[in-house]
Amino acid sequence: MLKLATLVYVRRPGQTLMLHRVKKAGDMHRGKWNGLGGKFEPGESPEACAIREVHEEAGLTLRNPELRGLLTFPQFRPDEDWYAFVFVARDFSGALIDSPEGELAWIDDERLLDLPLWPGDRVFIPWLEQERFFSGRFFYENGDLIAHEVVFYPLDTPEPAGPYVDGHAPVAEAPAAVPLGYTAEDDTYCWVCGAPVTKHNCKITCTVCGFRRDCSDP
Repeated sequence: MLKLATLVYVRRPGQTLMLHRVKKAGDMHRGKWNGLGGKFEPGESPEACAIREVHEEAGLTLRNPELRGLLTFPQFRPDEDWYAFVFVARDFSGALIDSPEGELAWIDDERLLDLPLWPGDRVFIPWLEQERFFSGRFFYENGDLIAHEVVFYPLDTPEPAGPYVDGHAPVAEAPAAVPLGYTAEDDTYCWVCGAPVTKHNCKITCTVCGFRRDCSDP
């Protein structure tokens, strides 16, 4: 069964609005921190769904949400393939409400990946700030990320160089753990997928999955 949904990351300088899913019984996301969003209503566009869901879940009114990517989750639940249109929203008004979906909180951007997230979220959240559109597919089994693949499409800038085959990045295994004992050699590969990286002003960016971090982390 095909399920269509939106996933929205509302952002203000240095922070992202996140939802801790702890209120609803039977919630497949229970205990996780997520962006906002939800399932399409009949006839809705992705933008209309994103605006409605954020207003219902957080009380905020979005203006001009930016579509940054599309995520595919084959068999995320038994007999259900989920497709999520991913937005970033920076222009909004209103005050936060007591959300029926969970506990809302503004999280410092440098702390986002430390939250209890779905494993794949740690892969694609760094893609949100790139100047290119992404189409990613994430494979889960029993809640564990088995592999993912991604295609990047340039927006206003040329596609960065990378080891692509017919425009596709190779399937990557689940995110690797951050090295416990940091050495300079750890700045030569991606900690998420192990691919080559580029370095500029102590910013390290993976040429395949787009994961970005500072050098000499953690």
